[in-house]
Amino acid sequence: MELTPFMKSLGLKYPIFQGGMAWVADGKLAAAVSNAGGLGIIGAGNAPGSVVEAEIKTAKSLTDRPFGVNVMLLSPYAEEVVKVILAHQDSVAVVTTGAGNPGKYVADFKAAGIKVIPVVGSVALARMMERVGADAVVAEGMESGGHIGKLTTMALVPQVVDAVNIPVIAAGGIGDGRGMAAAFMLGAQGVQMGTRFLVATESKVHPNYKKAVLKAKDASTMVTGDFAGHPSRVLKNKMAKKYIKIEKAEALKDKPDFAELEELGSGSLRRAVIDGDSDTGSFMAGEIAGMVEKEESAADILNDVYTQADKLLSGKN
Repeated sequence: MELTPFMKSLGLKYPIFQGGMAWVADGKLAAAVSNAGGLGIIGAGNAPGSVVEAEIKTAKSLTDRPFGVNVMLLSPYAEEVVKVILAHQDSVAVVTTGAGNPGKYVADFKAAGIKVIPVVGSVALARMMERVGADAVVAEGMESGGHIGKLTTMALVPQVVDAVNIPVIAAGGIGDGRGMAAAFMLGAQGVQMGTRFLVATESKVHPNYKKAVLKAKDASTMVTGDFAGHPSRVLKNKMAKKYIKIEKAEALKDKPDFAELEELGSGSLRRAVIDGDSDTGSFMAGEIAGMVEKEESAADILNDVYTQADKLLSGKN
């Protein structure tokens, strides 16, 4: 399978991005993915600039390969994080963005030689990102874990491919080579995976989190926050079910109050990733969790996915 010029420009062996998952995607995981030939991405999430800088330094100490940082634009520390990335332009090759418009930062990133690849959930947003100067977009369907949009990957990717003239990376519901091959048939030049890397040996997530993903079935996820306007896909547990119950009750009121939900959700991802709290943690995972059967190194994950996709696309047995 021949890499496109854009993927070659990133210095990749495999056209596979590791999702910039908040609290999960640290410098160690990003470096492991990049060393193995993919694009490792540090997830800034809501972390302050100093924390992100420490992770960038960790990644830099572990790899000489290109890696990226995901900037969550709604974070109160977004400006700090952007400054940190620009200060480390010799190390950070790519910035992916979510939850907002990166337009005001694009010129500075590009002047620093950093490629800008926003995550989008609609054709309209993809077109907007192309207009502000994005180098590519990640078209992410609602099958993915964490915060999601309304369209499925199968419907979203080809429509985005047809709508823009920049490269499209497919994400959401991709966990093996079959998903990658399908994404390429839809016109994508690469894929981004998150859930599969949750159980990478280099992933720092708590053993309880990994076990929950490995035990998951096809219907083990649910979407919380839909009524409140912030849909997020998570594994079913006590916390998620309680969240849905409160959310539905509030949605029936003339003047819904989601304050209790904000309190319930506050710190829930950290409690899942760091503490492994099965009762009050938010175990974000995509619908492909039911396909993830074992803990593997980042290198084995990349090789497995790419090899299977290559065989399918080349017609090899």
